[in-house]
Amino acid sequence: MRNLTLLTDFYELTMMYGYFRKGKTQQIATFDLFFRPFDESNFCIAAGLQQAVEYLQNLHFDAEDIDYLRSTQAFDEDFLRSLQDFRFTGSVRAMPEGTVVFPYEPLMIVTAPISQAQLVEAALLNIINHQTLIATKARRVCHAAAPASVLEFGLRRAQGPDAAVYGARAAVIGGCSSTSNVLCAQMFGLPPKGTHAHSWVMSFPTELEAFKAYADTYPDNCLLLVDTYDTLNSGVPNAIKTFDYLTAKGHKPVGIRLDSGDLAYLSKEARKMLDAAGYPDAKIFASSDIDEYVLSSLKQQDAKIDIYGVGTKLITSNNTPSLGGVYKLCNLCVDGRDYPRMKISDNPVKVTNPGVKTVFRLFDNVTHKAIADVIALKGETIDPSQPLTITHPLERWKTKVITDFYVEELYVDAIVDGKVVLAEQSVYQLQQACKRSLDGFWEEYKRTDNPHEYKVDLSDKLYRLKQTLIEQERNTVAK
Repeated sequence: MRNLTLLTDFYELTMMYGYFRKGKTQQIATFDLFFRPFDESNFCIAAGLQQAVEYLQNLHFDAEDIDYLRSTQAFDEDFLRSLQDFRFTGSVRAMPEGTVVFPYEPLMIVTAPISQAQLVEAALLNIINHQTLIATKARRVCHAAAPASVLEFGLRRAQGPDAAVYGARAAVIGGCSSTSNVLCAQMFGLPPKGTHAHSWVMSFPTELEAFKAYADTYPDNCLLLVDTYDTLNSGVPNAIKTFDYLTAKGHKPVGIRLDSGDLAYLSKEARKMLDAAGYPDAKIFASSDIDEYVLSSLKQQDAKIDIYGVGTKLITSNNTPSLGGVYKLCNLCVDGRDYPRMKISDNPVKVTNPGVKTVFRLFDNVTHKAIADVIALKGETIDPSQPLTITHPLERWKTKVITDFYVEELYVDAIVDGKVVLAEQSVYQLQQACKRSLDGFWEEYKRTDNPHEYKVDLSDKLYRLKQTLIEQERNTVAK
């Protein structure tokens, strides 16, 4: 991974310089990276951790970086010299990629000397926000498409090369079966997918000649794009003739692709034609500006589509093009003593949770489905042999007593004292982890429209700490 140390906002560096000048660089800070509620989904799929770890592992200032910072005239030479030996020596705990995560639950918890922890804010948000957003969108698309499978086709519409590559990676974690992006496929061990475009058909004198030429080239992987001219009067009949040609030579055709028009109607008519011609196993593949809402509509219309290619609206997360992820200081350790920190705001959405934390997920012993999450202070435990009362974090009169449950702590160590301990996994392994995490939830929480509200509570100890800090701030302001 290339050196991304200067992939940061300038104020991260000016704060680093301030910490240096004020002798604060050895204070140990803990920051939470989490997202706030947003309209499109009630939960997200954690993604991007591997790239975040690689970024932290490679954190250093090259001579040219230091020369550039010198040119800004914002820093003195003592500070610039200190950057020569700069490395990330802190620790990271995180939600594993593929985990279902809810608002305010930290995706990552970074503990490091404050200058290190401060510098990495912008880059970590860039990496984690983007991949988590796309994995979440892919999960919604794949959920709506099921049992049909989904291929990621977004390269040409992504906002730049990195967004295309890492967005495709995240899309596969979220459930897509593969990608058309060859660089992504090469980097992450995925099978690249794709056949031919309309230009292939138009480059031949006739559609039938184009189809037969493609069949000669890929006799055992022949999937034909049938909507260049007239889908039902030309494309599908010529595809059937080509399939007859292949079959006579001992090969089995794969199917056809629709890329425009009324996909529900065309797929149903094409299915009838293929079945009547003796090709009931031929697949119908569809693309054309698809998202989870289009997929739900196609399903309601009983469209006969086996595989979808989803591009623009997936790779850009069209309805919600950014994730409201933030990176907030939650604890300072000075001379071995912890000082919990929190942001207080008139806007309840922007009030943060103080202290070094963990997250527990509670599962029913019989159904093995998730009941609730509890955000707690690190070191707390939950005894599953005792009834547990959970409370709405804002509307405290809403309570529920939970019995007959078991507990899972959600975090793994990714970096410990500067050393990477996270085991690297393939993208398909992360996809399976995502499936297991999703399988732990009732369908009511996963539906696209108006999902049931999942319970996320604060432990009593964390809630009391939060109220104490709020009260202290009020008293300070009153004075």
